[in-house]
Amino acid sequence: MTKAFHSSGDVIADRRAGYARMLAEAGDHAAAADLLVQALEIVPDWAAGWDLLGSYHEKAGHVAGAISAWRHLEALDDEGVFGAGLKLAAHGAGRAAEGTAVSYVEALFDQYAPQFEQALVERLGYRVPEMLDELVRQEMALLGIEHFARALDLGCGTGLMGQHLRGKADYLEGIDVSAAMIAETARKGIYDSLQKAELVAALNARRADADLVTAADVFIYCGALAPVLAALVPAMRPGGLAAFSLEAHDGPEPQFLRPSLRYAHGVDATRDALVVAGLEILRFETAVLRFDRGAPITGMLIVARRPPVELNAANDGEDGGDVAA
Repeated sequence: MTKAFHSSGDVIADRRAGYARMLAEAGDHAAAADLLVQALEIVPDWAAGWDLLGSYHEKAGHVAGAISAWRHLEALDDEGVFGAGLKLAAHGAGRAAEGTAVSYVEALFDQYAPQFEQALVERLGYRVPEMLDELVRQEMALLGIEHFARALDLGCGTGLMGQHLRGKADYLEGIDVSAAMIAETARKGIYDSLQKAELVAALNARRADADLVTAADVFIYCGALAPVLAALVPAMRPGGLAAFSLEAHDGPEPQFLRPSLRYAHGVDATRDALVVAGLEILRFETAVLRFDRGAPITGMLIVARRPPVELNAANDGEDGGDVAA
């Protein structure tokens, strides 16, 4: 998805950029790029223009041109709002920074919020909240859990996951990095509390109070899974459940950045990361999460448990270690 159009501050440059956008919408991305180059000759420090130019080059199949545009963008965008570093890394021209590109993700979903549900559910066939909810429901039945005292929905967005959790939790919290997403879901009255925060920081600020933590298509923006799990496990009560989705790949890499700027995680590496984090794997399934440009995106649906106190005590007696780090 491209960024919303931002004025360059120059009328002539804006007019040329507007014509370029019309050409792009008509499918002539090469001509759109040519016209946008003319606009950038007038306003060479226009970050949004370089972002659009990179997008037009990429869609025209001119990867070298896209990389050049994103290098210009990277030099102008100190906060990383346009995700130039991610785009360069996804095309083999750089290395993604560790962790979530917070400014990029925040800007992306601030822009995306008004049409989020229509785009994701109606056009892309997104069903991750329903699928995760079904797995949680099955585990509740197997474990004899009637309800959760406190549930935490990470990356709550517009409440697509939360609406399934509402009847299962006495107290339901939502956390999202995007203020616009928080505003959209606040209108629905699904959550008992909502917080705008980066998820790892939010998890690190709490200790062992969540019976259930969910993250529907959230960790796909976080890169390495281990630091996320290291923050997640201490935020859960012993015996608490975590349910989340990841995009999957079958290679040896723990994760890699796709051109979509979402991370795909290795299946085997993910299993290992869960075990190292001290989680007990209850469900680990693969499924089609959504469609992207008509192609199915395969992912993992996972339900894991922080071992209950009695399991920790038993293990402590055997080897002196603490299973739930």
